[in-house]
Amino acid sequence: MLNDLPYLSAGEGPPLVVLLYTPQAANPKGPARWSTMRLVRPFTKHFTVYVVNRPPGLPPVTMMTDLAAVYARAIATTFEGPVHVLAISTGGSIALQLAADHPDLVDRLVLAGTACTLGPAGKRAQRAYIERARHGKRPSAALAEIVTESTIGRVLLKGLLWLSDGGHEDYTDAVTVLNAEDGFDLRGRLHDIKAATLLIHGGKDLVYPLDLARQTVEGVPDARLVVYPGRSHNGTFTDKRFAPDALAFLTDS
Repeated sequence: MLNDLPYLSAGEGPPLVVLLYTPQAANPKGPARWSTMRLVRPFTKHFTVYVVNRPPGLPPVTMMTDLAAVYARAIATTFEGPVHVLAISTGGSIALQLAADHPDLVDRLVLAGTACTLGPAGKRAQRAYIERARHGKRPSAALAEIVTESTIGRVLLKGLLWLSDGGHEDYTDAVTVLNAEDGFDLRGRLHDIKAATLLIHGGKDLVYPLDLARQTVEGVPDARLVVYPGRSHNGTFTDKRFAPDALAFLTDS
């Protein structure tokens, strides 16, 4: 545990804190763990990577500022000085809040597939996820809308996502985090972020539309945007350019 937070670590070198979204407030297991470590493996050649998760059992009224404070305490008590942060999707929302509220803790920030607030489709899908979870239904099928624009693709994906939930998971912690992101809007606070920032974004991201990514970069004093045309939300992080682009920024002295 990293200041009571579950985490995975690998690699050698200065710390790189990675923030991702996971349905459970625990280290990923099985295929999810494999895909997580595959994502961060290129970074382990330059950094000691810490994939840090939230603690279980957060109060249902938790806001994004509360989540950022949880990670801020872990960073402040574990590392000497500010750290580099790599954050994806909902993890990026948390990282933006962290960098705005605790600018002394983040010295370089790479974001992917995220923005200063959710787009309309992202909000709609996440609210549907929350409602399904609250009614005891497998919730992930609600996310098909933000994965593809294809009608046939959504029908097929809903079935696959429904199966992926397994039927025995507790999604209470996931609902808490998604509720926090539902109320997240940092457009009035972006100027408080002092870290050098890179946002890598897909041109066809349905969760956080490209115009919101542009607003985010325009609001952060030292930020730039890299767009992968034609890439979806998930396609951004799996693109072969992602790790090299992020590493070039993180290791640029």
